[in-house]
Amino acid sequence: MATEETLVLVKPDGVARSLTGQILARIEAKGYELVDIRKFTPSRELLVEHYAEHDGKPFFEPLVEFMMSGDVVAVRARGNRVIEGFRSLAGATEPTTAAPGTIRGDLGRDWGLKVQQNLVHGSDSTESAERELGLWFG
Repeated sequence: MATEETLVLVKPDGVARSLTGQILARIEAKGYELVDIRKFTPSRELLVEHYAEHDGKPFFEPLVEFMMSGDVVAVRARGNRVIEGFRSLAGATEPTTAAPGTIRGDLGRDWGLKVQQNLVHGSDSTESAERELGLWFG
């Protein structure tokens, strides 16, 4: 099995709650390599391109605004089946229903807000990973 790379984002809610270290530690404990890490507040342009598939959906603007609301930690992670592995580690999209033992299940909260604040993002396929890594890391 070939080694893969994926984009992992610790979203503004995770950074603001000082969970970045715990999240990165879980990725490393799973055996994945953190190849590159950057912390910054993303631009609207970057986010519009990143979330282009959702443009026109009701949650698009609130999501972009949320992601611009503070720092994000972008990670290039590498390992065997890292895309599938990280998505399993992250847990279900909704923190309330995410399984215990996952990042969202253990650390996430349902804030009752219009936009999902669920701590992390992970690429969902090799094609998405390649596109997203290009956007976030050049």
